[in-house]
Amino acid sequence: MQKKILFPVVAVAVLAVMLAGCAGSKATGTLQFYANGEDFVRQGFVSKDGWSITFDHVYINLSDIAAYQTDPPYEATSGGDIDPAATVAVDGEYTIDLAEGDENAEPLLVAEVADVAVEHYNALAWKMSKASSGPAAGYSLVIIGTAEKDGESLDFTLNIDEECDYQCGEYVGDMRKGIVAENGTADVEMTFHFDHIFGDGDLPADDELNLAAVGFQPFADGQDAAAVINMTDMHLGHVGEGHCDCGCQ
Repeated sequence: MQKKILFPVVAVAVLAVMLAGCAGSKATGTLQFYANGEDFVRQGFVSKDGWSITFDHVYINLSDIAAYQTDPPYEATSGGDIDPAATVAVDGEYTIDLAEGDENAEPLLVAEVADVAVEHYNALAWKMSKASSGPAAGYSLVIIGTAEKDGESLDFTLNIDEECDYQCGEYVGDMRKGIVAENGTADVEMTFHFDHIFGDGDLPADDELNLAAVGFQPFADGQDAAAVINMTDMHLGHVGEGHCDCGCQ
């Protein structure tokens, strides 16, 4: 398997473009694939249990990345597999540092594919898999940072080896994504919500997000991340605010 470590992140041309249902059409454009840890990772935040967390590195290993055109649109909340009319697949695995750059950094370009069929790619899938080498070797997610509370400061490293498959519908946000026009460039985004792990101190304690999150205190108490975090329950992967069907093991 081709291995690409983006550290710093570099745009990479990819190998496989599979088109179904587009016979006879020669109109093409370019599709870019981005990863986004949001401001929670770039700027830090306060967990549901009052720890101020900043991140030095958040390594996530991504593989089996693909965008799809589906009709009817894929509904992640209904589960099941995506049934595509057209597919743009990215070969290989990519270790991304979601904390790369300053607090105003943009989402990270993982890969781009040229000469894809003109379509609205309204579904996206990927796998969070164990890295075969590099800074996350042996793990699918490595979170490195510092947490502070009541004058106490803790440097931490959280290692996750669960592997998760994400199948997602259309990106939900201020702008629509994945609409490839002739000779144009469109993008799709793999979004990761780390407040779903640590909670959000700006929200009420009984908010649904905080009730599901584990906070930071278990890690401050020395508990192992793999024993505390159930990635299926955390709903880490999204497409903007759009939900994904997630299965982890």
